[in-house]
Order: sequence, then structure tokens, then C-alpha cells
Amino acid sequence: MQIPATSVEDYISQIPEERQEVFKKLLDTITENLPEGFQKGLSYGMVGWQVPLETYPDGYHCAPGTALPFMSVASQKNFIALYHMGMYAKPEFLDWFVAEYPKHSKRKLDMGKSCVRFKKMDEIPFELIAELSKKMTVDEWINIYETNFKK
Repeated sequence: MQIPATSVEDYISQIPEERQEVFKKLLDTITENLPEGFQKGLSYGMVGWQVPLETYPDGYHCAPGTALPFMSVASQKNFIALYHMGMYAKPEFLDWFVAEYPKHSKRKLDMGKSCVRFKKMDEIPFELIAELSKKMTVDEWINIYETNFKK
């Protein structure tokens, strides 16, 4: 479910009202804990943080001329989704998250390759997401991206 928004505020205003406060808290948690250098904005129909072209002029190989995506948050029909490319690209990072998750939530982890789905808004593990957000710098993400994806 893509939301046709023109700004982060516009995106938030279009999600169900009962999710807006939790969604804002999730965005704030990530923004406050990400290392410097990531830029928040809209990308791929979600709120996301990316490496701006000013920092990494090569940009994203799948969409030339666009910033390199890193993390995103989306409001889907039945859940809020958190996407983290570092977990997709670095197995040790994923292993850490999977091992830590049960320490922060009594719910079973609902996850795809880089997507974590939160169906219960009152059970989002904000402390874990804060830790996750701190774990990878812009330079580390660029290095992993160039090593694993850029051909």
C-alpha cells in the first residue's frame, strides 16, 4: 500500500489516525539514533533514510541518480513495516537482531529479508530499534553496499 505523499508530514497525515502517534515515535526513535550523515525523506512510497548524493554521488545502482537507501518505515494495511538494508546485506547484523528481538518483545518475530512487520502498535520494541539504528555508519553502509551489490 503506497501512500501518495509529497512530504513526511503529508505521509503521516494519510495513515490511519490510530497509528499516527506510534508512527511518529518510530520515526523519532530512528532519527535520534542514526549516526550522522543519513538524510530523512520520502523514497519508494515510504519514509526513509538514505545516503544523499552529496555524500555518495554514485547513488543507488537500481535507480541511477537517486540517493542510496538505508532504512524505511511504511504503514501497510495490517502492520507497520521497518526495512533495514544493513540486515539484508550483513548476516552478522541480522543474526544480532534475531537474537536480541526476544529480549525486547514477547511476540514472535515477523520478518522477511530486510523487513520487520509490527502488527501490534503497542508492542513495538522501541529500545531495540534505537540500538539497531545506532549500529551502522554511513561509511560502513557504503562499503557493504559496494562490496555486496554494486557491480
